[in-house]
Amino acid sequence: MARWEPNARQRLVRAALDLFTEQGYEATTVNQIADRAGLTKTTFFRHFPDKREVLFAGQDTHTRLLADAMAAAPGPATPLEAVRAALDALTATFTDDRREFSAKLRSVTAGNIELQERAAFKRGQLAHAMADALRKRGVSEPTASLAAELGIRAFYHAFDQWADPAGQQTLTELARHALDELRAAAAALD
Repeated sequence: MARWEPNARQRLVRAALDLFTEQGYEATTVNQIADRAGLTKTTFFRHFPDKREVLFAGQDTHTRLLADAMAAAPGPATPLEAVRAALDALTATFTDDRREFSAKLRSVTAGNIELQERAAFKRGQLAHAMADALRKRGVSEPTASLAAELGIRAFYHAFDQWADPAGQQTLTELARHALDELRAAAAALD
């Protein structure tokens, strides 16, 4: 085993995704992930409670980015303008070097019910965080929850497009476009 090296958490994430892609989620063990990352099983469990959680390592960071950006939005911003500011902050962290990783993540998640359930939970948590941030801005219900749901729907729609390795647009561009489409669709409901 190698001496201490930085970025243990990120190395574990990459090792897990590579192994899940190569041999499947079910067939991969925590020991294999730790070995691939050049770390111990104990180190794995210092960072993650189980192998499923390794793929959702960014949830807390994403939640914080969304909430902070919404809080920092200008006071007179409408709920959807605050949502747009939050999406801009989040999507700016998805640089082109993460596109291939994201494509693999999408594929692994799509192939496993347990991971799909965990992804749905993450999606719900992100929407809840956005709605809560809107309520803190004085937005009442059901407007806060609806605006948050539109934002999360826009993000995931854009993410699916962006994760295509052949894609050229940034995730920010795609998310803005998706939010504009959803805003127009909501207006057309009346």
